[in-house]
Amino acid sequence: MRALFCPAPGRWYKPSAPVKLIIQIPCLNEREHLGPTFADLPRAIPGIDAIEVLVIDDGSSDGTAEVAAELGVHHILRFPRNRGLAAAYAAGVDACIRLGADIIVNTDADNQYKGEDIPRLVAPVLAGEADIVIGDRQTDTIAHFSLIKKILQRWGSGAVRRASGTAVSDATSGFRALSRRAAATLFVHNRFTYTLETIIQAGQAGLVIGNVAIATNPVQRPSRLFKSIAGYVRRNGAVIVRAYATYWPVQSFGLIAVALGSVGVLLGARFFYFYVSRYPAESGHTESLLVAVGAIVLAFLVGLMALLGDLLATNRRLSEELLRRQRLADGVRADELALAGETPRAPGVRRSSASPWRSADGQSDRPGRGVDGAPR
Repeated sequence: MRALFCPAPGRWYKPSAPVKLIIQIPCLNEREHLGPTFADLPRAIPGIDAIEVLVIDDGSSDGTAEVAAELGVHHILRFPRNRGLAAAYAAGVDACIRLGADIIVNTDADNQYKGEDIPRLVAPVLAGEADIVIGDRQTDTIAHFSLIKKILQRWGSGAVRRASGTAVSDATSGFRALSRRAAATLFVHNRFTYTLETIIQAGQAGLVIGNVAIATNPVQRPSRLFKSIAGYVRRNGAVIVRAYATYWPVQSFGLIAVALGSVGVLLGARFFYFYVSRYPAESGHTESLLVAVGAIVLAFLVGLMALLGDLLATNRRLSEELLRRQRLADGVRADELALAGETPRAPGVRRSSASPWRSADGQSDRPGRGVDGAPR
């Protein structure tokens, strides 16, 4: 197929390639809510040629996977036991790439987000204005959010903005659209949630993040991700701290080492001041000397941790680059199968007989697709 070079730096386009959107829905015991969520999804979107739905059943015990099959969901990925939201999200993204998705939309199974907002969510990705678009719930206006939760949401989003260097408005929103390039670049390392870590990682990778204001539906059930505000703060706080340690090990551990070293030097100077000023009499203050030695030893050890963390970070970046290229190769392979009239498949994903939802004329007014499979 003839490739054309587009004015955007480094972007190659295949104007005749169709664009596929896969909407993934992580589920845990969502038998009662999956039906309304599925029914609310858009069947046609301008610029999109085919829409498919992937349900990730995270070890549900209420027959969620069976309900998904009855509803006509195109793809079902089921875990034999519960592995957590982060694992379900990551497995879904990997499966979507293998199934040939050019854009991936993640939404919740409890119908928190409105399907009518999905076209606005994917529009910046289609236009090449963003690699990731996050639905901004405008949490300050949500009636059922308590004051303390609104404050924590604002603080958390601010911390993620500083860590990622992006202008994300609602960091904890799970309603987001990703290009194939962005999906192949991001990896989830924690077991709690994907929302914060992937934003920080996206900022470090130079991906462009956009925001789209959205509305939410009334609450259908309490959150299963956390049971209390204290648990929410503890687990999300740990994710942010771990992200700092993962992506800025020298700065994070280096600051601790400098602080410990400063304490050791000051206390050591205090001891020697009294030692010199009172010599040859007994100076005392040996406790200062003991603490100073301990602080300097700890500073040295933490400094070694910073160096080791930097070496591990370098190795992690190389590993992620290899995985990114493998994911993009999987996407290209899926494109080749589709062009040959075959159906792309992903390990562990059960495909139903439901046909993809397509635009009325089978075509779209799209700008084309890059060699990495990402619509631009």
